[in-house]
Amino acid sequence: MARRERQEREIRERRRPRKRRRRLNPKAVLVLAGILLVLAVCLFIGGRMLYERYSPSKEMADLNEYFQLTDDQDMAVILNDEILEDKARLIDGRVYLNVETVYQYLDERYYWDAAENLYLYALPTELVSVGVGSSEYTVARSTQSVDYVILRVDGSNAYVAADFLKNYTNFTYEFWEEPNRVYIVNEFGTRDVVTAQTNAPVRYKAGIKSPILTNVEKGTVLYKLEEPEEIDEWTRVLTPDGYIGYIRDGKISGVTQTTIEEPEFEEPEYTSISKDYKINLSWHQVTNQDANGQLLNRIANTKGLTTISPTWFSIADTDGNISSLASQEYVNYAHQQGLEVWALVDNFTEGVSTYETLSRTSSRQRLVNQLIAAAIQYGLDGINVDFEMITEDCARAYIEFIRELSIMCRINGIVLSVDNYVPTASSDHYSREEQGVFADYVIIMGYDEHYAGSEEAGSVASYSFVENGIQKTLEEVPAEKVINAVPFYTRFWKTDPDGTVSSEALGMDSADERLANNGVEAVWDEETRQYYAEFEYEGSTYQIWLEEERSIEEKMGLIREHNLAGVASWRLGYERSTIWDVILRYVN
Repeated sequence: MARRERQEREIRERRRPRKRRRRLNPKAVLVLAGILLVLAVCLFIGGRMLYERYSPSKEMADLNEYFQLTDDQDMAVILNDEILEDKARLIDGRVYLNVETVYQYLDERYYWDAAENLYLYALPTELVSVGVGSSEYTVARSTQSVDYVILRVDGSNAYVAADFLKNYTNFTYEFWEEPNRVYIVNEFGTRDVVTAQTNAPVRYKAGIKSPILTNVEKGTVLYKLEEPEEIDEWTRVLTPDGYIGYIRDGKISGVTQTTIEEPEFEEPEYTSISKDYKINLSWHQVTNQDANGQLLNRIANTKGLTTISPTWFSIADTDGNISSLASQEYVNYAHQQGLEVWALVDNFTEGVSTYETLSRTSSRQRLVNQLIAAAIQYGLDGINVDFEMITEDCARAYIEFIRELSIMCRINGIVLSVDNYVPTASSDHYSREEQGVFADYVIIMGYDEHYAGSEEAGSVASYSFVENGIQKTLEEVPAEKVINAVPFYTRFWKTDPDGTVSSEALGMDSADERLANNGVEAVWDEETRQYYAEFEYEGSTYQIWLEEERSIEEKMGLIREHNLAGVASWRLGYERSTIWDVILRYVN
């Protein structure tokens, strides 16, 4: 029975109609394949674009371009946390710094004489000197040598060996090659640092697509730098081998601190002569030998005067020779009266260039030597330098002259004082701070607020002008070295109807007489703290701001308030005798 049922089932299956197989359209297959291929390409391109967009770049920066190196000897300079535009040189395996880089960033005390190819450094009692191409240098009269060339010249640039500089300047340095770079440190103490938590790239800019400067290993300590602008997720760093770039915040630790130890270095001590009394100096204008004979009359009515400064010396020519009105009899008499003599030297000789004289070492040292020789010959107690109208291009040579003169003064026990304008932007280049190191006294010429060439009438020395001069000077020079000079004169101003301004310098008594002759009485002006008078005559306006006992006392009050080293006055003969009683109350 079962067999029969199976046979019947098979017969039915054979009778059932079969489905036909569809044949694929070749064109459809091609279209489908094309679509799939396009999708695959799009996915590949899209994926590649996403990868390129969001994956970090592995491109290495061109380090010669990064450091802007142009030849095999060019060397980048990294100073503390800044890459300088200045370039050093790598020669015979030694680092040579441009002398201008040294001056601007390491030590202004070096002086480069391009005319005579000398490089100088002023120590307290010795002058260090080295010539171009030499491995020898002199300290005073002693010659010393090293096993390398100290100073090289390349065109208009001069380069000095960093190893030589370390004898006189406090800094450390390391250098590397390929690319050439030197890392200099002259700022010591506490610094912020971060530590790499994993191997990581330091990039040129903050961004994963920025070229890689260097790769740092896990544990590398990096200096954290200030950022020019706030950038999320990145920190600006300095690597131990001199690269400044950016590292992702996720690759570094939090900020900690480290100490950069200062190397052992003994700073030279520039000693000074400091009197144990307040200086009361007055300048004695001497224009010829006959004027020396007026000393007795000039000091007869003074009180408390400690020092007299005759205007004896001038630069005579650009070779550094001086003209002299010095008198032994004058010095002897001053000493008999208990006065020190600080002879003045000026740069007022018409036609003689101060720059030409001071910028060449040979003429500058001749000037120094002649001044010291005169001081020794006449038994002078001091030299007072009154160089005015110093131009900016002469500034470095001027302060080098002060340094070199101070060496010889220090050796010979001669007081060195230097006259200065009231500080303004136009006289910043006089280097008052450096004067305060090398000179014994820095004198403020606290007058000429308005002078002969002024375009408008005004006070010679108003209270605020004098006060500002003292305050500004004290920002650079210690009070125990500062002397403020007061005027014993005033100016009688005339302004014509067409606006022409002229003036005449008058002493104290002469000014009073001028007002009395015109029937004018001066009134106290609280702003200038001087007596002021004004009147009209024949269409012109006449004005005067008087210097007398009360105005001088106001200025002396400032000297006492700031505990200055004393007072100076321009000039003997302009004052009246009662002025000395005022001064004496403040400097006795």
